[in-house]
Amino acid sequence: MKFYITTSIAYANGSPHIGFALESIQADVLARYHRQKGDEVFFLTGTDEHGTKIYKTAQKAGKDTQKFVDEISEEFKGLKSVLNLSWGDFIRTTDQKKHWPAVFEIWKKLDEKKLIEAREFEGLYCIGCESFKLVKDLVDGKCPEHLVEPEKIKEKNYFFKLSEFGNNLKQKIESDEIKIIPQSRKNEVLSFINQGLTDISISRPKEKLPWGISVPGDDSQVIYVWIDALTNYISALGFGNENNENFKKFWPADVHCIGKDILRFHAVIWPAILMACELQLPKNIFVHGHITSGNQKMSKSLGNVISPVELVNKYGADAVRYYLLREIPSIEDGDYSEEKFINRYNGDLANGLGNFSARVLTLASREVNLQINTDNTNKEISSTEKVVEQKISEFKFNEAIEAIWKLISFGDIYINQEKPWGNTNVKEKNDVIVRLVLILEHVAKLIIPFLPETSKKILESIKHEGNIIKINKGENLFQRIN
Repeated sequence: MKFYITTSIAYANGSPHIGFALESIQADVLARYHRQKGDEVFFLTGTDEHGTKIYKTAQKAGKDTQKFVDEISEEFKGLKSVLNLSWGDFIRTTDQKKHWPAVFEIWKKLDEKKLIEAREFEGLYCIGCESFKLVKDLVDGKCPEHLVEPEKIKEKNYFFKLSEFGNNLKQKIESDEIKIIPQSRKNEVLSFINQGLTDISISRPKEKLPWGISVPGDDSQVIYVWIDALTNYISALGFGNENNENFKKFWPADVHCIGKDILRFHAVIWPAILMACELQLPKNIFVHGHITSGNQKMSKSLGNVISPVELVNKYGADAVRYYLLREIPSIEDGDYSEEKFINRYNGDLANGLGNFSARVLTLASREVNLQINTDNTNKEISSTEKVVEQKISEFKFNEAIEAIWKLISFGDIYINQEKPWGNTNVKEKNDVIVRLVLILEHVAKLIIPFLPETSKKILESIKHEGNIIKINKGENLFQRIN
């Protein structure tokens, strides 16, 4: 089976922060899990490189805008090795050969359906969100996301007739044709639609925003960043180009993995555009929460970001992956602190998985002839596998990991109960140690999507020669942090 998963594309106005690392790792878990199941996976990420904010940030830095986004894009590409991500393609919205033809094709289709209209418009524009705001969206006159007052803008724009799609969108979402996870986000989108959809601006005057893709047939206007950016999910597959085999093969997306701040764009505007163009809709939109620090959202705008690169340099990729997947609830906000990180690292990785692995491999490495018997299977292993499969299908990565760590705890209890080092009965001792090795081996297979490097180390320590197990005890997986 095919499986197409995307992250949102990162906004290229600053270095990567831990929030995008969370999303990338969550998507990577799904990609690795589906490869493990034998699916053919297309995993896409990339950078969104147009818009007012990027243009102004580049100007402030005294850099050519293209050179600026080239540098930032390379930083996001670098996350692949830093976080051990397995994406197969990286799309850039400044890619004129790969991305722009799809944007032009979408615009053309909307225009042919008479769903685009030029209008004079006056409104409140938040540069941080790259979107217009209604007064009711503001808190004390400020954007609740970026804590700044939006600019009053009066200009001629092109509008997409989003208002025509309310009923159709509502039906698609209510029926789960587009499934929004979690339910609370689905309810949020339906509530928004029920208030009545308004037409949306899909361009800005070039005199105000010289950085972007020109509107076909009107060089005085630039295509609005969200129409441009959302199209990446199909431009990366070749839509709008002659070579569109991947589009035919992989579209629709099985999962869009996004943050809650861009939910409306992905669950309302994007499906409406696709319906207007008579294209298939994404199957699932998985919405994660934000990482907070002191219960405040981390964002470039607020200047309280944590660098995933610095964290990985300090603690290692798998430790960072583990913390973000275990400590941050998949569908809710979670708070980061170094104290919590170290507690998780020492408690779960060093004392938990690391200690269990060391105990089992040390015991097993002392035995010359470990032989698997038919009664060495364990019901705890099979029940854990079922729970993990269920939790991943529900996007509850933290609960999937919790189930795996319960299996580790079971293994620890089993060692302490059986005390194989003191057993003089050769067969009983063999059976206990083999059972422990098989538990560890299954733990290693279960953590492949979550901790790929750690999994690899464990599996390389355990070799099967027929029904004989050979152990090559390596180094300790995780050293305690003092």
